[in-house]
Amino acid sequence: MEFLKTWVLRRNARAAVCFWKSKVVQKPSVRKISTTSARSTVMPAWVIDRYGKNEVLRFTQNMMIPIIHYPNEVIIKVHAASVNPIDVNMRSGYGATALNMKRDPLHMKIKGEEFPLTLGRDVSGVVMECGLDVKYFQPGDEVWAAVPPWKQGTLSEFVVVSGNEVSHKPRSLTHTQAASLPYVALTAWSAISKVGGLNDKNCMGKRILILGASGGVGTFAIQVMKAWDAHVTAVCSQDASELVRKLGADDIIDYKSGNVEEQLKSLKPFDFILDNVGGSTEKWALDFLKKWAGATYVTLVTPFLLNVDRLGLADGMLQTGVTVGSKTLKHFCQGVHYRWAFFMASGPYLDEIAELVDAGKIRPVIEQTFPFSKVPEAFLKVERGHARGKTVINVV
Repeated sequence: MEFLKTWVLRRNARAAVCFWKSKVVQKPSVRKISTTSARSTVMPAWVIDRYGKNEVLRFTQNMMIPIIHYPNEVIIKVHAASVNPIDVNMRSGYGATALNMKRDPLHMKIKGEEFPLTLGRDVSGVVMECGLDVKYFQPGDEVWAAVPPWKQGTLSEFVVVSGNEVSHKPRSLTHTQAASLPYVALTAWSAISKVGGLNDKNCMGKRILILGASGGVGTFAIQVMKAWDAHVTAVCSQDASELVRKLGADDIIDYKSGNVEEQLKSLKPFDFILDNVGGSTEKWALDFLKKWAGATYVTLVTPFLLNVDRLGLADGMLQTGVTVGSKTLKHFCQGVHYRWAFFMASGPYLDEIAELVDAGKIRPVIEQTFPFSKVPEAFLKVERGHARGKTVINVV
């Protein structure tokens, strides 16, 4: 009988302990998906609150975490991003009029409501959440993308993008390597393939001239042209010649060693010219195209955003239309095609580029990497110009 009483007392004591542990000691488990607190609604980011020089860049721990507004969007945890010349220009206010029109086409917001603005166009990271209409991605997928300039950028812990702007990251690249490619690759792809009409089936043996060949767009363009069996002439400075030669350039013109026009006169005419330099180059570059043979000049340096900033949307677009129309007609009458090209965000195009990367035909060209804490230093480096590839930010 004494044994039975003892057993009952011990059982009741154990039950009481378990009850109080469940009510007081134990806490509900929380699924952690990032370095940000699971209950936090804010994240670290580099932002600007006004346009200006590099001192306007501000680090904050309290940027609102982006949310999915449309069923075709995904949220990406940023592992790496990069800084492009467009980011430096946007920091200074370049294109603000046109980009704000895209952000707010109905003029419902007051002036300055784009701030705080996060810069950065490239992202390589991991999908954290998908909208209901997203079919090709799921949480945990490693992806890369280039974000259009009217959207919040990638120099933050999380970014939200449209599902049609995202692609699965090349398996052969790290996040740091992958973040160096999307924006420049899609810019070059737009100029070469979508505007220039070149592809892997019609490029063999064609003579290509690339002006400004050592930057991000140029180094990608060299590689894709060589992957399609074209003959590539690259214009760059002497200290970049070894880089572009390793990327496959057949002929190299050093613009510092003498007049580029005189050096090009010794070469055969070209089927296609990609101009990353602009300025006075288009005054003479089209003279080196084959006449009446479908040869095309494509420039990435256009006055569209500057015209809109200076003249407003209506007058700026009108001025731009007159400019491109008159130049196109003038050169068409001389037997060559004159075209403008712009960056195009596209997941399907990145799918094609990823295939070239994983096949070993395209490799990232990274000049320097910076930690997330050194974003202002990265901007200063890009602002100095004379790039030899890309400047990458390791966010994680």
